[in-house]
Amino acid sequence: MMRICVFCGSAQGFSPEYAEAAAGVGKLLAQRGIGLVYGGASVGTMGVVANAALAAGGEVIGVIPEVLASVEIAHGGLTELHVVADMHQRKAKMAALSDAFVALPGGVGTLEELFEVWTWAQLGIHRKPIGLLDVAGYYSPLVAFADQMLEKGFLRPETRQLISVAADADKLVDILSRSTG
Repeated sequence: MMRICVFCGSAQGFSPEYAEAAAGVGKLLAQRGIGLVYGGASVGTMGVVANAALAAGGEVIGVIPEVLASVEIAHGGLTELHVVADMHQRKAKMAALSDAFVALPGGVGTLEELFEVWTWAQLGIHRKPIGLLDVAGYYSPLVAFADQMLEKGFLRPETRQLISVAADADKLVDILSRSTG
């Protein structure tokens, strides 16, 4: 695996666990020689994951739409920064640059990005692995909801299996690495 796209927030959340997890992921990816692709901001857990990867000597590629470059404050110290026209181009560019996807705790934007790549995988648009880093049980309700969709007949088992979940970043990266090989 060459690069992992990390979806995360422009906020850091109320618990320090979220920023700590983001920093851990950035450092881990750099230590393993895996490039980071992310939303290009210098704020929130986006900034934390990027700064940690950079501090550990990793490749960090940001993709940010023009409209958010000033709002989310585009990161000025990245290996590469792509400023694109809109959110659709952002997601397409991040997907094109990545071999796998990981969602860290985040808000509605993080969920939107996650659901789009999950939908693309369901439709066969890509075959890249997708993971949730379940920091302090953050994604447990979402996982339970996905299981309910499966139980109620709105999600096929093979679609549910497209999402791997782990509370430990090392374990999650191992799972995703095996899925790309």
